[in-house]
Amino acid sequence: MKISVIGAGAMGGAMVEGFVKCGMLAAADITVSAPHEATLERFKSLGVNVTTDNKVATAAGDVVFVVVKPWLAEQVIGEIRAAVDYNRQIIVSVMAGVSGSQLKEWFGGTDGKQPRLFIVIPNIAIAVKSSMTFIVPVNADEEATAVMAALFDSTGLQMVTEERLLGAATTLASCGIAYAMRYVRASTEGGVELGFKARDAQRIVMQTMKGAVDLLQASGSHPEVEIDKVTTPGGMTIRGLNEMEHAGFTSSVIRGLKAGMSK
Repeated sequence: MKISVIGAGAMGGAMVEGFVKCGMLAAADITVSAPHEATLERFKSLGVNVTTDNKVATAAGDVVFVVVKPWLAEQVIGEIRAAVDYNRQIIVSVMAGVSGSQLKEWFGGTDGKQPRLFIVIPNIAIAVKSSMTFIVPVNADEEATAVMAALFDSTGLQMVTEERLLGAATTLASCGIAYAMRYVRASTEGGVELGFKARDAQRIVMQTMKGAVDLLQASGSHPEVEIDKVTTPGGMTIRGLNEMEHAGFTSSVIRGLKAGMSK
């Protein structure tokens, strides 16, 4: 399988890095395009193909990812549409806020044909094969969906879902990674106040978060089940948790997630 990534910004670049590392693809089977040579310089060392011509990139892939800013979507799709082989290729939109109906309209041929289309929303951790990726089939069969699922299983965890849930998925996973990092920052600052050097505090917090995730993944438990194991009566853990809740910890997280959904 050959893939092309049109757009080498933060997300497009992270996807290229993840695809190179995932083990499913040879670097030589990946093509990335961007308007400026300078943007592409860092990808040359990865062994992928680079080009400033989006049409060349489009023709090179069995799966073509369009990863540009939403306000450039119609322009870029208009540019590459003639280069798309509607019978052979899978086209994937990685553009928040661009709907399936818009994609169908922009890719619609004069004969009524449509390519196999997906909306995919990864998060930035795809660069290290730890993305939570959401896959929405727009105009795709089960075979194409299986291809997408296998590809994104190799770069983290994937979930095939409905388009109506994409807003919630984005705030929970794509925005959510920033929220998790803000917790790391806050806990690191707390660790410094408690006496650790900043670098040591951050290492402690990151490993602790990783341990929490690993425990939940291994056990399948509800978080409160694991919390109960470490909250002894009158102990420091329950005192700390209660103080955070008095300050609105759970409420703040939920409010932040809901704010991410608001227009």
